[in-house]
Order: sequence, then structure tokens, then C-alpha cells
Amino acid sequence: MTTTLITGANKGLGFETARRLIAAGHTVYVGSRDAGRGRVAAEALGARPVLLDVTDDASVAAAAKTVEAGGGLDVLINNAGIEGRARDGGVVGAAGTTADMMREIFETNVFGVVRVTHAFLPLLQRSAAPVVVNVSSGLASLTRVTAHGTPAYAYPGVAYPASKTAVNMVTVQYAKAFPNIRINAVEPGYTATDLNGRTGTQTVEEGAEIIVRMAQVGPDGPTGGYFDVEGTLPW
Repeated sequence: MTTTLITGANKGLGFETARRLIAAGHTVYVGSRDAGRGRVAAEALGARPVLLDVTDDASVAAAAKTVEAGGGLDVLINNAGIEGRARDGGVVGAAGTTADMMREIFETNVFGVVRVTHAFLPLLQRSAAPVVVNVSSGLASLTRVTAHGTPAYAYPGVAYPASKTAVNMVTVQYAKAFPNIRINAVEPGYTATDLNGRTGTQTVEEGAEIIVRMAQVGPDGPTGGYFDVEGTLPW
């Protein structure tokens, strides 16, 4: 039996990924920073709830102990993330970006990934086929964001793309450091979720496809890569 932990899994892409992996036979821990919402989501899915705030050391440490007591971990999906839109729902551009805004977004999107990965590495290293999936973004690609006339080029935000580019670097460096673990970054696509005020153009079912696929790679699968549903993405 494969045991999987998904951060930010009480809704959106995390919830759909949990649903799909449970259908594939995984035992899934639904990580949620809100205990009530996590419990409701887990009950709806047939999953195990675990209180997990990726920005809080004590919360992450407690979650690791819970999962260890439950038998260990094979797959970690770092899904929790924020975009940091303005109050009117618009994307904050370069002129409006502050250090505090950057810090808040990096705390969840980057430091949260490192905090959670670090805490669960001992459990993953005990698995026969450990996997880590870091949910990145197409906006993390410097190649895409500098391609004139594309949606990525037109995106005005600074903090969110920068945080996801950092996630890609974290992915590559961890993959090199732990060659026994399949560690990859994925781009789910512009999916309608609370993260972007439901402005995305595809469904969570479509967005979860690459996450689910990479969560099920075997020991001979790729590692240190950056993928969407079509294949490898340019850095």
C-alpha cells in the first residue's frame, strides 16, 4: 500500500489529487491548516486528516509524527501555495510589490516546501519507492516568461513567479542530493481555484492530471525534472 501526504488538500487541486490517488489505491493524508475543513474533506474522500500549516515549524513536526505513527510515508506532494492577489482580485505588478509581500508568499511557497520536505525526509528515505512532487507553475519558467506575445510574458506579478522559480531550483538540488527519491516539479496549468480567484481556464480534473501522474512514477522514473501534461518544460 502506498501512503501519500498532500499539503493544502482540503480543496482545489489538492482535493482532486487526493481523490484520484485514493481511487488508484493510495492511502492519503489530507494536509490542511484548518482542522475542521481538513476533517470534512478527509471524510468526503475516505482519507486521513492531518493538521498541517506549512508556515509553522511545530505544526509540520507534529504532522510528521502523526504520519510516522500511522506507518510511514511513500509520496509527498507539496501542493499548498498562495498567489497574493490584491483586494480587488487583480495581480499585483512590479510597482506595487513590496518586500513584505514577497516574504509572505515565499514563506508558504518556498520555505513551506523546504520545511515540509525536511521534516518528512526521514520517513521518505525508509520507503522502497519514495516520491516527492512539488507543485510549481508555468510562470516559473524564465524561458516562457521572457517569450514575447505569450500569456506568461503578459503576467505582471513578481512575487508568485519568483517563488515558483525558487521551487524549481529547490527541486533540482534536492533531486541531486537524494538520488534514491524521485523528486520533480510540475506545472498543473491555469486551473480555476481559490488561489487565482477562480480565473483559471481549466478544471481541477485537468490540472491534477500531471500531479497524479508524477506521484506514481516508479524508481526508474525521472527525477530533477519540470513537467506539464505535454512533457518536459524549459527552465
